[in-house]
Amino acid sequence: MRIPPYHRDKTWQRFFAGMAVGAVISWLVFLQLFGILQEKQVRQIAKLKDEIIDLQNDIQIWQQDYIQLNKENKKKLTIQDIKINIINAEQYKLDSYTKFRIEESIKNDISHLIAKDIETAYKSKELLKKTIENKTFQIDDRHYKVEISELFLFTTLSIDLKIKQGV
Repeated sequence: MRIPPYHRDKTWQRFFAGMAVGAVISWLVFLQLFGILQEKQVRQIAKLKDEIIDLQNDIQIWQQDYIQLNKENKKKLTIQDIKINIINAEQYKLDSYTKFRIEESIKNDISHLIAKDIETAYKSKELLKKTIENKTFQIDDRHYKVEISELFLFTTLSIDLKIKQGV
């Protein structure tokens, strides 16, 4: 088998030379276009990295402000409601009206705490306990005293009471 002698023919030489020059030119065009696209991508990535860093800084600032505001708001929380619950009313067979009267009487005694901040109420909790426990209630010729079993201070002041029959 013999290779035809195309290397001597001028048309074939021009064809192969054209293919070689075309390959080189197309390769250069490809590199140019690829480089331009890669440059755009690198710029976009750099821009997005800067934007991410800025947003992370903003998040940190917001979180620090949020934490600081929460601390300030916790200091400024006020008592907004008072709930009184008598635990052992069934033991003394108190009807609901009597139970309600005792609860309302105690609420009226400590109603000055509404709109006070929690810290002030906490500092005066011993006075609050003594105020409630030293009061005597007379209902149907019987005298009752109350004892605080649980006291919760937050935006709602919740007090659980036990009734004791007094003298």
